[in-house]
Amino acid sequence: MWNPRKHRARNNTGARSCALAIVWLTSMLAPLVAHAAEDSGTGTFSFVLENDLFYNTDRNYTSGVQIAWVPRVDSPPDWAVRVARQIPWFPQEGRVRHGYALGQNMFTPRDITLINPPLEDRPYAGWLYGTVGLGVETGRQLDQLALTLGVVGPASLAEQSQKFVHKLRNKNRPSGWDTQLGNEPGMMLNYQRSWRGYATKTLAGLDFDLTPHIGGALGNIYTYANTGLTMRYGKHLPTDYGPLRIQPSLPGSGFFTPAYKFSWYLFGGFEGRAVARNIFLDGNTFRDSRSVVKKPLVGDLQWGVVMTWGGVRLSYTHAVRTREFNTQTGSDQFGAFSLSMSF
Repeated sequence: MWNPRKHRARNNTGARSCALAIVWLTSMLAPLVAHAAEDSGTGTFSFVLENDLFYNTDRNYTSGVQIAWVPRVDSPPDWAVRVARQIPWFPQEGRVRHGYALGQNMFTPRDITLINPPLEDRPYAGWLYGTVGLGVETGRQLDQLALTLGVVGPASLAEQSQKFVHKLRNKNRPSGWDTQLGNEPGMMLNYQRSWRGYATKTLAGLDFDLTPHIGGALGNIYTYANTGLTMRYGKHLPTDYGPLRIQPSLPGSGFFTPAYKFSWYLFGGFEGRAVARNIFLDGNTFRDSRSVVKKPLVGDLQWGVVMTWGGVRLSYTHAVRTREFNTQTGSDQFGAFSLSMSF
């Protein structure tokens, strides 16, 4: 049986070792990003913020922040080309892309003012991670493979992040973080294939296309299979695969190629996931923790707008996610803002 006192004690004793994991993660990824920027000279920097405060809620998946760097495509490093050409399902002809990301996600129950939230509600949890991604783009198809390493638990610093933001905004102080999932290193391998412009048309003088996708994730954080579709409709559609999002979600791209000095498009899409593992619902892998009974099928619906001015892409997405666990009272909605700049 889960014991909150033992859980807090284990969190405290494990925090130092997992904090070292953060230092290691940062020290591993930072030189890679710096080397990529120095080696390639230019690339695309992206910032993504996902939060349910856009709709005045504060529960379940409550916040996600990510920064990403995708170097330019004309001079990929030797390791990226070598690995891409050895993956049998990657296209052998196409432009090799690679990128790096750092992010933090947080999850909370419905009532964050309770010191001891109900056991049937979603556990408090945080996720601090770094990602190295590799992709091959043919112009009509994009294959993406990403390795993510990070840490769940107090070492993710999600508690401090939420309390800091709530203090700045004079919001209710989150009181139940002592019940969060324990420290655990996390690893996840993601794969996505998208077919851009599967159906390309002109409608009422504007461009229109459909981009289906399939993929999945494997690891102790998430394990799932997913498929879905994205529609774009606008003026001078840029070469991208939708705005960048934080996984799990509909796929996007950290890079874009403007088709015109100024362009815009509306988009909408949906995705279905068959979920075998979600640590933020299933609880810690090798220790006692809070958990709830997850739903095996989860769906996302999203719509929004993207605008590009030269080397700047700005987007906003409204996302609706179906119930993820049996005792969840209803679906979730949150907003996603992203800013990408090419240098």
